[in-house]
Amino acid sequence: MPAVFLLGFLFAPVRHGKAQDAGAPSAGTDRPAVSETQSSEKNQQEEDENDKYLHSATVRALGAKVGLNAEQAATAFTVANFVVLAALVGWFLAKTLPKTFRNRSTLIQKQLVDARTATEDANARLNSVEARLSKLDSQIAAMRSQAEKDSALDEQRIAASVEEEKQKILAAAEQEITAATALAQRQIQQYAAELAIEQAARKLVVTAETDRLLIQSFAQRLTGDDSKKGQN
Repeated sequence: MPAVFLLGFLFAPVRHGKAQDAGAPSAGTDRPAVSETQSSEKNQQEEDENDKYLHSATVRALGAKVGLNAEQAATAFTVANFVVLAALVGWFLAKTLPKTFRNRSTLIQKQLVDARTATEDANARLNSVEARLSKLDSQIAAMRSQAEKDSALDEQRIAASVEEEKQKILAAAEQEITAATALAQRQIQQYAAELAIEQAARKLVVTAETDRLLIQSFAQRLTGDDSKKGQN
């Protein structure tokens, strides 16, 4: 019985294909937009052709060989066609799906590996960036500390330089003051001496008698000195 149904199934596509080929030229000549009436008539025509084929002499003859009437043979033929079609579809799926699943699984595994690799690369880059940032913080702290030390040293150098310059200025001022004081003292002494001489000259009036007495006194001093030297 399955062999008979299979033969009927093999004959069915040929007949049905011919029917479709026969209707194809008329469909090609129709306008793109068909009306609902034409569509329903076309569907009705296809149903009539299928019904004619299911009740054809070949189907009735095959059904009679297995003890079936025309309706039973048509139903059995329809079921057999569906079973064979389902078996072919199942065989095709069983043949193609494992390969598709394997390819899909391989693709998914590859994508997972790529994603894992990308994640590892991203983590490595992130760790590198974090390490650089941590080093940057320490470098900034070191630079700030060095800047503070340099600033303190500069302040000390500036203070020492200012103090040294201050001492130099004070020493120069003291020297200038000392020199000015000495010069002023000399000038004062000279002025005082000149003033004293001038005043003495004004007070001293030397007459002839006074001149004689001075010379006599000077001569006596010289004589006294000579006698003292002779006694010694």
